[in-house]
Amino acid sequence: MSLWKIAWRSIQQRSLASLLTAISMALGVMLVVAVLVIYSVVHQAFHRGGEGYDLIVGPAKGSNLDLVFSSVFYVGQPITTLPYSVYLDLYENRTESKSVRMAVPVCLGDTYQDKRVVGTTPAMLNDLTFYGNQKYEFADGKNFTEKNFFDSVAGAAAAKQTGLKVGDKFRPTHEVGEKSDDKHGAFTVVGILKPTGTPNDNALFVNIEGFYRVGGHAGKVGRALLENKPEAKPGDKTEKLSEPESHAKPDAKSEEHHDEHDEHDEVISEKQRQVSAVLVCTYQESQTRALAAEINKRKDAQAAIPSEEIFRLFEVIIGNIEVVLLVFAVMIVLVAGIGIMVSIYNSMNDRRHEIAIMRALGARRSTVMMVILLESILLSLGGGVLGLGLGHGLLAVAGPWIAEKVNLPLSMLQFRAVELILIPGLIVLASIVGYLPAVAAYRTDVGKSLIANP
Repeated sequence: MSLWKIAWRSIQQRSLASLLTAISMALGVMLVVAVLVIYSVVHQAFHRGGEGYDLIVGPAKGSNLDLVFSSVFYVGQPITTLPYSVYLDLYENRTESKSVRMAVPVCLGDTYQDKRVVGTTPAMLNDLTFYGNQKYEFADGKNFTEKNFFDSVAGAAAAKQTGLKVGDKFRPTHEVGEKSDDKHGAFTVVGILKPTGTPNDNALFVNIEGFYRVGGHAGKVGRALLENKPEAKPGDKTEKLSEPESHAKPDAKSEEHHDEHDEHDEVISEKQRQVSAVLVCTYQESQTRALAAEINKRKDAQAAIPSEEIFRLFEVIIGNIEVVLLVFAVMIVLVAGIGIMVSIYNSMNDRRHEIAIMRALGARRSTVMMVILLESILLSLGGGVLGLGLGHGLLAVAGPWIAEKVNLPLSMLQFRAVELILIPGLIVLASIVGYLPAVAAYRTDVGKSLIANP
């Protein structure tokens, strides 16, 4: 009979104690797996959210991290607004300079059922990319156009949680959730995005022209349109500017969809426009830094490089949290290893007669010692394999709930290469904790054991 079989038979003789010991090891390994995978997903989600553009230009007030949180992750409200002229300067530099490849405005401030409403241009979803230059795709419908001011697109998670479908209308509010009675004009959903794993999954994108025309976002014009007061039309005071958005009168189809809006073909002057931030793409990294330095010299704007801000966030805060959680998880594994040692060592008194018989039949001291070590390794490996299964099973069970609550896509198939170290690590741990019981077995006195248990 091989030594492995002898060790396995020994484990079977103490099945209950062995099972409990293996379970304690499995729980520790499960926590290690959960921490590793969840951290990896959080890390990927944060960095994925900041991809697709190189620079964020926002108002001078507040920190760069505040700007990234509000403009990239839609967390918190922007402290103030950015002059529209800053966006125009960046947009027009696409032809005047080779540094700016793309400039996309972002207007924030409204919500619908706790989902952030983002006023922007069609370029946001047509031209920007995410996660390795992937294009935004639509599960249903299509992107809104410049002409149809009150069209919108829903992110995958936002559509699911609000129940919005293509053709549905919604009225944003200026407060979080539905607590405010100050509901703005309605937008019509014309498209629903496929899941991207980015914060945009939880957002509702509307035409920036429609955003300006509701809720007083563009001064007197917006308030007049909301209240349907013809006497408050801008009249001769508004002037048409050479801006990137089209202000052509919507077609008949648009009129049908948005007949509840008044005078939505009026032109809004630059003075009445503000943006929360501008997402900028450059051609080279050196141009990004040069442009950021140039913008930071201005008194009315600041520039943040999202990749750097997210990196600092992880280095300072989230990375340390992972280390702390891993330390606790590894401590649980070590305690489980000590439990294996205690379990085997306490069983030595009952096994001295068994060991003496093995020695009497010709087994060497080293053979007996090896059997005990193999028993420790089997318990540790069994608990480790069970823990790997439980860890990924936990991700499968909790994944849908976590994805719905915080938009983190988790599945049991997600795997980190560092998990491969767990098995060799458990073998080393089992060898260490099994050494003391093995030495006790090695020193068993055959004669005394046979006399004590004839």
